[in-house]
Amino acid sequence: MSADANDLGRPVSSAAVPTLERLNTEALRETVRTFRDTVRAHAGWLNRLNVYPVPDGDTGTNMARTLDAVVAEMDSTDADDLDATCDAIAHGSLMGARGNSGVILSQIMRGLASTLKTQTPASGAKFAEAMQAAATGAYQAVLKPIEGTILTVVRLSADAAKESADAGGSLAEVVHAAHEAGKIALATTPELLPVLKEAGVVDAGGAGFLLLLDSALHIVDGVPLPEAEEDDGSGGAVAAAFETTSPRLGVTTVGGAGDVDVADQRYEVMYFMDLDDARIGEFKAGWGAIGDSIVVVGGEGIWNCHVHTNDIGAAIEVPLDLGGRPKQIRVTDLFEEVDDEHAKREAAMGGAADPGTDATTTRAGAGLPSVTTAVVAVCSGEGLVELFAQLGVQGVVTGGQTMNPSTAELLDTVEHVNAHQVVILPNNKNIIPVAEQIDALTSKHVVVVPTRSMLEALAALVVYDPEGSADENGAEMNDASDSVATGEVTQAIRDTNSEAGAIATGDWIGIVKGDGIAAISDSPAGASIALLEELVGDSAELVTVVVGSDAAVADTAAIEGWLSDHRGDVAVEIQHGGQPLYPYLFGVE
Repeated sequence: MSADANDLGRPVSSAAVPTLERLNTEALRETVRTFRDTVRAHAGWLNRLNVYPVPDGDTGTNMARTLDAVVAEMDSTDADDLDATCDAIAHGSLMGARGNSGVILSQIMRGLASTLKTQTPASGAKFAEAMQAAATGAYQAVLKPIEGTILTVVRLSADAAKESADAGGSLAEVVHAAHEAGKIALATTPELLPVLKEAGVVDAGGAGFLLLLDSALHIVDGVPLPEAEEDDGSGGAVAAAFETTSPRLGVTTVGGAGDVDVADQRYEVMYFMDLDDARIGEFKAGWGAIGDSIVVVGGEGIWNCHVHTNDIGAAIEVPLDLGGRPKQIRVTDLFEEVDDEHAKREAAMGGAADPGTDATTTRAGAGLPSVTTAVVAVCSGEGLVELFAQLGVQGVVTGGQTMNPSTAELLDTVEHVNAHQVVILPNNKNIIPVAEQIDALTSKHVVVVPTRSMLEALAALVVYDPEGSADENGAEMNDASDSVATGEVTQAIRDTNSEAGAIATGDWIGIVKGDGIAAISDSPAGASIALLEELVGDSAELVTVVVGSDAAVADTAAIEGWLSDHRGDVAVEIQHGGQPLYPYLFGVE
């Protein structure tokens, strides 16, 4: 291969790595880490290739985030233990999968890891066997496999690896054979999927998978990695493709029984699910009746599930009817994502931005798809802003625990959301009276759900129905927010007294919403654990921990350890919130 460019037109870097006869633990870990780093570097390129199944430009981002979770889990294991490394790759990919592409990638990584899980370093034959397992797992994860996608690329790569191994090929020869076949398969994806051909691109997921083989070649045989291209942000010809593949135009129709136009499915629903393995076929059939782009991966009672659908409620109810339990539910408005992507590209190519939108204070706009009732929420922390958006919030006013937004700021956001009815989540007791003034200041019908914390808001958003009325949503969301007990940890800024005892400047305090200070400690972990002792009673089923921007890894680990040791029967979810001043927010249901 040339040191200047590869056959896909991407520049490559030079490197000198000795050829390996076997893929040992160190080499496997370096391959995974290199794959993560390479996907990160190429994420923008992969995002611009993403026109199928929905042109929302997130394939590279979702793959990178999935691999971030894999590497994080892998780094927590013994670097010399191959079995532990493979277990970490499998578990990290399952729990960290993001989006359609990330979920499929997770199954590929699980197939590879489960086959390589032995204390004997992998030969060419073993690597080929792992590739076969990866391809099989990827196809099994998808309810309606579509050729011309990542599935085709991984299958043909695996077939070539097996053929090379059967002929006695070395590890390097097998990986080279897989890579060459994958490269050819990727180049042919536009011939199999008309939407790719119309856009003038190859499949984004397949291109991302090929980077895995690039990484393996680099580690095994010293082949230079493809360099990330210079990106001016315009997206070139691909930008035009986004303009011609609007999800409202029905570009791509999936064949088979019960045909569903992928492009007409508005919402992406993802969640983890506890469900007996014997009932997973019924679950897939239930989802098949209401949506498409269905990917379900996992096993042993734990599943990571992804669907595009117009019926959010039905997507969540399917496992409940089978005795299962969905959790960590994420809902994304795909139409909104595509509109956002178009706006970004138009801005990058010199298009005018909406002068009425202030991106530093609000996440709202008249250009978003119309709904019966929109939600406006006050929020602090980039992770929580993202999570709110995933749960359907159309307007976010930054603030909450770090600032008090004005009536004018709330009113401006309400006026910009594309709905005649609005629910406001103030998420701070001080903001509730401000929010309650908005209804009289606008022609829209505004209902305030008096949430006092962002954890209460998250509970409320689980039952939000964008097509229900504001009054109906207000009643349901209020009941849901009342069902969660919340607390927070922060640092005292002055000496004072409390019912929990004397507080000195610099102490860490745990506050129960509605009941005041319940814990005092010299550390965030100490205050958190004392607070959780008060919050997590015998009837608790779920504890949600939202980690702030200043939280220490050791403190988070101490909190998780205490919950495991003292509340082992309670499910625990850790979310990155990124909120300042409050290293930990807790919700107990």
